[in-house]
Amino acid sequence: MTRAMGAAMRRIHVGNALSAFGLGFTVPYLYVYVAQVRGLGGMTAGLVLAVFAVAALVVLPFAGRAIVRRGPLPVLLVALVVAAVGAMGLGLSGTAATVLASAAASGAGQAVMQPALATMIVDCSTSATRSRAFAMQFFLQNLGLGIGGLIGGHLVDTTNVSSFTLLFSIEAAVFLLLAAVVATVRIPHAPRVEGAPRDSGKSNWRELLGNRAMVQLCVLGFVLFFACYGQFDSGLSAYGIETAGVSTSALGTALAANTAVIVVAQFAVLRFVERRRRSRVIASVGIIWALAWATAGYAGLGHGTQTMATAAFISTYALFGLGEAMLSPTVAPLVADLAPTGLAGQYNSTFALAKQLALALGPAVGGPMGAALPGPYIAVFLLFSLGITALALRLGRALTPPQDRPSLTKSRVVAQSNTTTELAKV
Repeated sequence: MTRAMGAAMRRIHVGNALSAFGLGFTVPYLYVYVAQVRGLGGMTAGLVLAVFAVAALVVLPFAGRAIVRRGPLPVLLVALVVAAVGAMGLGLSGTAATVLASAAASGAGQAVMQPALATMIVDCSTSATRSRAFAMQFFLQNLGLGIGGLIGGHLVDTTNVSSFTLLFSIEAAVFLLLAAVVATVRIPHAPRVEGAPRDSGKSNWRELLGNRAMVQLCVLGFVLFFACYGQFDSGLSAYGIETAGVSTSALGTALAANTAVIVVAQFAVLRFVERRRRSRVIASVGIIWALAWATAGYAGLGHGTQTMATAAFISTYALFGLGEAMLSPTVAPLVADLAPTGLAGQYNSTFALAKQLALALGPAVGGPMGAALPGPYIAVFLLFSLGITALALRLGRALTPPQDRPSLTKSRVVAQSNTTTELAKV
């Protein structure tokens, strides 16, 4: 990595941390703010959460094309301004109409931030450094979310609307600060991974859908997010409270355990996965998550004590965190290495679209099942996790050796460099 790429990457990582910090301020408290503090009721609060998902699904197909045509930085700056306006609107809104409109703006801006930042990481990294760059991004995102949520929790007062206005104002200010930071980034040209397909000049959906490996990765990504992230705040939490009998404080401890495992294990896990096949790493995540669902099954359907059930439930979230730490340096870099030259933005946006679809459908399916059908719920998502393993192994057959195991490319470059040095000595 060149000095210019390193300087740009440091600014991008600061931006990732700031965006996560801003989101951590408000996301955990959005429902209670709309339903109780503003007195708009649970129905409106549910619609606000749905609008976030719908707005993301609407804008992401266009975001990819915009990133390809204009570059990730201008698109990111527009998204940050829109997200800031939406956040400020949420803090000031007192009616259902204005809350929903602000949620649409906030959801659209936040959705576009992700593929734009990911594309900037791609442009400022090489195949040899990309896994570590995305691992750092995931580490900072979780750290920012955790710190933001912790500080936000001490600022909010459900009896005082102005405390929430302050919260959303801080979030808007953080987004604008992020815009100021990333505006200083100068993106250099980044080398491509060996074996990646070349741009044919057609930046359209037909070309992307013709990329067999990318289509398989999007299907795999949907299952990954549907079976894990789509259940955290819906089905799994409902299952834990209704069936396993865990307290709300224990649920908070479980979420903290998930974040703690990611923060502590991220770089230790990175050393393990860097020299292994990406498809095999993803397949092993499916096994780990199947074990997590089996542990959750014991928590709610076993016949142990309440203490054992609570410990098992917390362990479930910790196991999910271990799998997430293995995915962060694996999936996002693979999306980049599958993209033709110049189309990383479109590929990142397409994968983000698959993710958002899973996050929208996951709670809708898992929430009712986790609360009312605990046995089938555990069985279905355990099978989904095993399905991740099968899909990952199938994806491996569609990847080129450098795409599946980029360390081979790095090793060849080092070997060639050593050979050149020896010849020069002669």
